[in-house]
Amino acid sequence: MKIHKSLAHVIPEPLLILLRNTRGRIGFAIVLFFVLMASIGPTLIPLDIKSHPSDIYLPPSQKHPLGTDYAGRDVLSLIVHGARNCLLIGLLTGFFTLLVGIPVGISSGYIGGKMDSALMFLVDIILTIPRIPLIMVLALSLREIINPFILAAILGITSWAGLAREIRSRVLALKEEGFIEAAEVLGLSNLHIIFREMLPNILSYIAITYIREIISSIYAYVGIFFLGVLPYEPANWGIMLNRALSEGALYTTRATHYLLAPLISILLLQTGLIFLAGGLESVFNPRLRER
Repeated sequence: MKIHKSLAHVIPEPLLILLRNTRGRIGFAIVLFFVLMASIGPTLIPLDIKSHPSDIYLPPSQKHPLGTDYAGRDVLSLIVHGARNCLLIGLLTGFFTLLVGIPVGISSGYIGGKMDSALMFLVDIILTIPRIPLIMVLALSLREIINPFILAAILGITSWAGLAREIRSRVLALKEEGFIEAAEVLGLSNLHIIFREMLPNILSYIAITYIREIISSIYAYVGIFFLGVLPYEPANWGIMLNRALSEGALYTTRATHYLLAPLISILLLQTGLIFLAGGLESVFNPRLRER
């Protein structure tokens, strides 16, 4: 994609590289669309949670672009309002995962010794516990006080171990590099070596992992609501899928639009995030950039 020269001086270089990549450009546009939907959409499209018996399962029309649900509510408004928590959970879960996984992985790999053995023992225990059942148990235990931050923390607690192990392996490889050995010979502090020498070299992996964790957490978030683990929320994509299937959307065309709306939204958002992650690889790896 050609970008006007005047804009090229205004747009930050990493974003410029991303926009020149086909996958990155498509992914950025899709994710930006959902971000705007989640942030601005609810103020433009109000949510009406009242039942309207005369409007049950109306097909898509000018008044209801995505039709109505089993209670006569506008499906578009449910999708728009459901996008906010969906994205918020994804962003927060990714943050909590990095918040725990990065320090554990770096400490284990760089300090080594008993610290490495203890941390990797803890990581192995976490990795052996099935994630979805653990999420369900924790969510059920805290369902009375559940909110996006607590739910994101639960999802983050169950996903940091894999990141920690991967970062540890990368830190162990970096320890053998000449510039790290030189920094140690010069007597630089451990904090300097970790934050100024090592962290920039694994930043690309961290950024891409963050995007992938958002993808994984959105699936988990939708899944636990779809299974009915958490309280009912009409404007929740998982609840919408659950209700659509329970209303026989697979067997009759009456509720097909109610099933397709959240399903397509989830697939489109996940596709955008996958493309965005692919575009970020070109930002961090010059050999992958399109010429």
